[in-house]
Amino acid sequence: MSITIDHSGKVALVTGAGAGIGRETALWLARSGATVAVNDIRASHADAVVAEITAAGGDGHAFIADCRDDDAVDDMVDTVVGRLGGLQIAVNNIGMLPPGRTLEPFTSYRGEDWRDILDQNLVLAALCGRAEASAMVASGEGGVILFVTSGETTRPSPYNSIYAAAKAALNHLVTSMAVELGPSGIRVLAIAPGTTLTETVAAAFTDERIEAIVAATPLRRMVEHDELARLATFLASDLARCITGQFILADAGAFLSRTRPANDEGLTAELKGSNAG
Repeated sequence: MSITIDHSGKVALVTGAGAGIGRETALWLARSGATVAVNDIRASHADAVVAEITAAGGDGHAFIADCRDDDAVDDMVDTVVGRLGGLQIAVNNIGMLPPGRTLEPFTSYRGEDWRDILDQNLVLAALCGRAEASAMVASGEGGVILFVTSGETTRPSPYNSIYAAAKAALNHLVTSMAVELGPSGIRVLAIAPGTTLTETVAAAFTDERIEAIVAATPLRRMVEHDELARLATFLASDLARCITGQFILADAGAFLSRTRPANDEGLTAELKGSNAG
């Protein structure tokens, strides 16, 4: 017996889909039959992903929007629903250190740093979730909303404290949304990746730090983009229809380790500067 995940007839919106985890998720959802709305703030990146989907015989559409803007998020979701005929799946993948922000000791962070990083990793995701949930409630058809959070929420995260705190808050938001939206047939879930070699991570960590992280992980490897995309595709499907409000950790066992590098050794020189005013 074989099991097939079939998202035919469904519309999926993936934010931050121009690269990394978001790109892979958009590709996997398209392979499973979904019509995919590919969001990114960078038009060239979104267009490139749509071209990949189209070349593989899928149905992808680029939606360029800055998700830090309430109105832009609302307009994007409204346009997705109007142009593509609905919204059944949403994967909120945006979240990182904002441009110009660096990994810092806790004592270096000022109010501006807190507001900027919380906005990028908590508020932005919440704004997307609100717009997506509103569309799903209005349709009366239910749906699935996934948030990509972080395995950094399962252990201390030195030099990355605001990011970890923001993602931990997002995990809790998922549980509240799941209870509130469940009666409308909407499932809400958090996927927490372990260290994944995204563009941001590759730029932030030296080879030595990456090797140290791998050595401290039970499976002795990092998480691959497509592994997270496959997990998202499964969780969005009817095979997972009884799962909601959960925090799904996909980190190659890293949370089991107590020897993960816990200082700034192995950060690139550019990430060792101080933001202290």
